Amino acid sequence: MPKFDVSKRDLERLVGKEFTVEEWEDLFLYAKCELDDVWEENGEIYFKADSKDTNRPDLWSAEGIARQIRWALGFQRGLPKYEVERSDVTVYVDEKLKDIRPYGVYAIVEGLSLDEEALKQMINLQEKVALTFGRRRREVAIGIFDFDRVKPPIYYRAAEKTERFVPLGFEEELTLEEILEKHEKGREYGHLIKDKLYYPLLVDSEGKVLSMPPIINSEFTGRVTTETRNVFVDVTGWDLNKVMLALNVVVTALAERGGRIKSVKVVYPDFEIVTPDLTPKSFEVELDYIRKLSGLNLSDGEIKGLLERMMYDVTLEDGKAKLLYPAFRDDIMHARDVLEDVLIAYGYNEIEPEEPKLAVQGRGDKFIEFEDAVRELMVGFGLQEVMTFNLTNREAQYEKMNLEYGRDYFNNPPAELVEIENPISPKWSALRNWILPSLLDFLSQNTHEEYPQRLFEVGKATLIDESRETKTVSESKLAVVLAQPRVTFTDAKEILEGVMRHLGFEYELEEVEHPSFISGRVGRIIVNGKTIGVIGEIHPAVLEKWGIEMPVAGFELFLRPLYTEPYL
Repeated sequence: MPKFDVSKRDLERLVGKEFTVEEWEDLFLYAKCELDDVWEENGEIYFKADSKDTNRPDLWSAEGIARQIRWALGFQRGLPKYEVERSDVTVYVDEKLKDIRPYGVYAIVEGLSLDEEALKQMINLQEKVALTFGRRRREVAIGIFDFDRVKPPIYYRAAEKTERFVPLGFEEELTLEEILEKHEKGREYGHLIKDKLYYPLLVDSEGKVLSMPPIINSEFTGRVTTETRNVFVDVTGWDLNKVMLALNVVVTALAERGGRIKSVKVVYPDFEIVTPDLTPKSFEVELDYIRKLSGLNLSDGEIKGLLERMMYDVTLEDGKAKLLYPAFRDDIMHARDVLEDVLIAYGYNEIEPEEPKLAVQGRGDKFIEFEDAVRELMVGFGLQEVMTFNLTNREAQYEKMNLEYGRDYFNNPPAELVEIENPISPKWSALRNWILPSLLDFLSQNTHEEYPQRLFEVGKATLIDESRETKTVSESKLAVVLAQPRVTFTDAKEILEGVMRHLGFEYELEEVEHPSFISGRVGRIIVNGKTIGVIGEIHPAVLEKWGIEMPVAGFELFLRPLYTEPYL
């Protein structure tokens, strides 16, 4: 969870009222934060805040916390309004960036008056959003520049690795390749672009470099100080919706400091957009749903008032609340998310607890306990556990694994995916039906880490089952990958044998052909006459598609056929 420091004086300046330290401990709850620590430095009181919501990057700074508290206390109500003026600034995006870092969105914020604390909050928000929400700059990287030093139009283009500029914190020019080797940020984030033919570069009309996304800003335009009055904000990444949200978070935080937001036209090879887009988002919720799940006897008007204190515009109609909420939020996906806001505004501490009227005793699910025991077993074999996303896409599950979609590979994987009808992003458009691609994706993002990398996951795979009312079934699976020099089929088989021995099962291996694995070094895992998994050395073509240069062996199997009581 994101943690950050905020000044009590700065928070109170933004809220417009002073509070005691004890009062602040309760106020932080409105912003889904906890107060971790309090200390005094140079006569000023500071708080360490611990955010409890990774889906609300707008709450990861003093500006966001203060805004939320102003509304929760009723100082302001309804949808926050931010004016966006049109500017004549244009950014042109190079077609060559399509497979490098395709999307950039931009804004100008003028009329800022930044003291040291405001400057610190701006930089911290920039870093926290890129680190957590942006998955260590892979999905989102943010640059903020002194706009008075920039001469539009601006170009986001693919650059030769031999081009040069002075990176932030340096005095000498370096080539783009040298920056990845010599600059601290280059060494930390260089793996994101190191294998690309060109590197991304943001330059103005005079050829002055603003930044090398997602690595480092330039010393000339990228150093923002308390003397800076006008800034240019740049957000780059792979998902247009995600970078747009990050831009909205940053510019509205700066607007809380008195900045005036101006838009920028972004010209892509095949379309144009104007950013930022602060158009409110909409949602609808049944009022009776709020009452039923909260257990609170709230009138329609009371629900409306609570929602207005959480930054919603509310229209009541036919037993429903039609809502508009801010463009810097992207966490409202279900009516329960709205219910949570109602309860925050009402105050969890104001709800009288009731003892459940249930004549039952709870106990742990035996199969879940079995899964936990398997996890402990794998750790005992010296493997590291990872937890990857259930959401994926057809390319990751099939194309990158050398597989033909629609063909059943003895259920490893099955013929088809459970796909989402209206996905928010093409990257998250289906539920995975096997786990090995997720582990290879994890390896591909950690090629800069030391080897060997010995990983496992006990997770869910979703399969199509027409015999069920839901048409799907969620199966528990164990997957293992070993990435190290000279790894072989035998290395994976040793771990498989250990698993089977500890679980008390005899098994057989039958040689098969499977395009994800090297021919002659792959087999199906058979228990009690049924195929439950696959084991082998990953095919070099698959490794190349994932950008993995180290040999990999592994296996994947269904856990349900190995479950007996007692176990282990």
